[in-house]
Amino acid sequence: MRTCWFVGLTTLDVVHRADGRPGRDEKVTASRQDVAAGGPAANAAVTAAALGVRAVLVTALGDGPVAMAARGDLAAHGVEVHDVVGGKAFPLAVSAVLVDDATGERSVVSADAALADAPAPANLPQLPTPDLVLLDGHHPAIARAVVDHFDGSTRRPPVVLDAGRWRPVFADLLPAADVAALSADFTVPGYDDGASGARELGAASVVVTHGGGPVEWFNHSGSGTVDVPDVEVRDTLGAGDAFHGALAAALAAGEPLPEACTTAARVATTRVQHVGPRAWLAQVPR
Repeated sequence: MRTCWFVGLTTLDVVHRADGRPGRDEKVTASRQDVAAGGPAANAAVTAAALGVRAVLVTALGDGPVAMAARGDLAAHGVEVHDVVGGKAFPLAVSAVLVDDATGERSVVSADAALADAPAPANLPQLPTPDLVLLDGHHPAIARAVVDHFDGSTRRPPVVLDAGRWRPVFADLLPAADVAALSADFTVPGYDDGASGARELGAASVVVTHGGGPVEWFNHSGSGTVDVPDVEVRDTLGAGDAFHGALAAALAAGEPLPEACTTAARVATTRVQHVGPRAWLAQVPR
């Protein structure tokens, strides 16, 4: 079994599905409600665990009731949690998510990691040795500590950086990234496009996703695109996280970058065809 670390944000997502979105000072009645752990690193870890990876989530949870709900969902889906705040209080963010029943598009309001600064982990050497590490950059102290932990190591694992939108910490993390997985909206200050900026700042390879459009990849041997299957989209929440979790699992298994992108696109396509944050996992193609 391959082992991957997923380093970054966990939230608790409260997801409502409704016909349309409310206007100002309006309410709508939801047709469905789900509660599950969220966040880029957490959702990627859940996806990788469903693919047979030993998924270790290095994050900040704390001991409050919100954290207990998120922790229970992660455990139920095979994710091993390393909580950098231990049994202490920590204001875990609750994300309010609305999914449009007609289009599957989601709207999210969340504090992400803005409520408190998570401390750097103190006991990384005690964790199982990873075959790959994914960073989402939401808790900068944790991300930097993980990069420093492997800096100069004779068994340095490949690093995947999940970069949805620019964060200042990415200036430190991109030089450590073997693969920078970018959204099409990702920009680097001072550069014309995200892909060229990421490579200029040190990323060895770059992947760019375009929703339902082709996935672009760039590395030392060339570049190319991977088509995304055309399917009925029912729920886009966490689709990017599913892509990143599957990409990490595929790369950890030794798949070359183009093939890993194909695998990740197939898994993300499975995710968007199913309603709810977890129901789709039973259909994940291993």
